[in-house]
Amino acid sequence: MTAVTTTSTAAGPGHIWSRTRGPLLALLVLLCTGIGLAAIHSDDHHGRLDPRSADPQGSRAVAQLLQERGVSVRVTTTLDETVAAAAPDATLLITTPDLLTGTGQRTLRSTASTTGRTVLLAPEQSVPALAPGVHTHTARPVTAHAPRCALPAARNAEDAETGGVRYTADNSDATACYPSAGLPTLLLLPEHDGGETVLIGSPDLLYNNRLGHQGNASLALQLLGSRPHLVWYLPSLADSSVTDGDADRTFIELIPSGWLWGAMQLAVAAALAALWRARRLGPLVTEELPVVIRASESTEGRARLYRKANARDRAAAELRSATRTRIAPFVGVSPSDAHTPAVLLPAVSVRPRRGDGDLHALLFGPAPANDAALVLLADQLDTLEREVRTS
Repeated sequence: MTAVTTTSTAAGPGHIWSRTRGPLLALLVLLCTGIGLAAIHSDDHHGRLDPRSADPQGSRAVAQLLQERGVSVRVTTTLDETVAAAAPDATLLITTPDLLTGTGQRTLRSTASTTGRTVLLAPEQSVPALAPGVHTHTARPVTAHAPRCALPAARNAEDAETGGVRYTADNSDATACYPSAGLPTLLLLPEHDGGETVLIGSPDLLYNNRLGHQGNASLALQLLGSRPHLVWYLPSLADSSVTDGDADRTFIELIPSGWLWGAMQLAVAAALAALWRARRLGPLVTEELPVVIRASESTEGRARLYRKANARDRAAAELRSATRTRIAPFVGVSPSDAHTPAVLLPAVSVRPRRGDGDLHALLFGPAPANDAALVLLADQLDTLEREVRTS
């Protein structure tokens, strides 16, 4: 019995590297880009609206001016601390009211009744809870606007850089100032208990780098310094008292709407990419090759395509079909019957062979389970053909 030679089909390190280096390089570039963008923008909102920060978007300048005029500034970062500091002779400034959950908004709304003035910076989603009866409108760019109202603070400050979210109120006693495209960006609402609620469409006039523009400083000092004490509330995501009341919210409700829109866009992009990369339907179109390709190169190219697609069944079928076609004339079987087991197998079985394997499994059997079995099948078919030719 002759020894059957086998060929290793295991992918070597060089082959694995050549197949994976493209995706790995793309992943590395994407990772470096993300790290770079994060590093560039890491300081964009550092200390934003913090009265202790001297960064461009900090608010240390206005806090120092208020203290020089005798107004005490107390910074709070938790809801409990803010509620405890609220008083009739104090102004409560909420820097990011939209960050608050429903529980926090309702708590601050009830706290506003014990506060002389409540100032909300750029509220939008939180307006129904913190300022009932007020409606929001599309935001506009922040530019210099005239007050166009009778509010003393606005008239004294004259033009100021306002904009952002615009508001309208159902309350006829509301004072609307600094209109942008016909709608006010500053709204003062008198409360039933004698307090006031002020909505400012944009926090830009409190930034260190914009406080000296136009009448920003004058307007900020008058709005925040009307009472001897100022409670400067910086809502924090780490404040458990803000989120306790919303523990029953589902995971989907906690995901921002922007993430859902982004996921939908990625799904559409993936579908378009799949359609772009999908195989075309219809029959193959033959065309003449511009050059003559050697048979060995064609065989090697087709074998590589089969290997890349893991098409062991197609490769095995081609090998068996070619072997049956070549041995049929040597055993007296016509080409039309070469692929009929009932005709070909009896004719081959009468020929002397060294091997004792099952001819039916060899010539008409199932597809190999792995690449090693496919190589073994090729070697066995080659041995069978050699024996039939020489017998």
